[in-house]
Amino acid sequence: MRTRIKEFRARYDLTQDELAKRVGVRRETIVFLEKGKYNPSLKLAHNIAKALQTTIEELFLFEDDE
Repeated sequence: MRTRIKEFRARYDLTQDELAKRVGVRRETIVFLEKGKYNPSLKLAHNIAKALQTTIEELFLFEDDE
């Protein structure tokens, strides 16, 4: 799964730490998500999408081979 978290963070001029605080996770979680090393729970995906004023579908892109 690819994410567009970094792209959306840049759009709203948010640091990883600021987004993490808005969502209630550690900065490292955002780092792992952006690098594709961690797949979020549905609740976390929803919270991140809400914090970035977008939808889960726009933020997380599933590859055909997944």
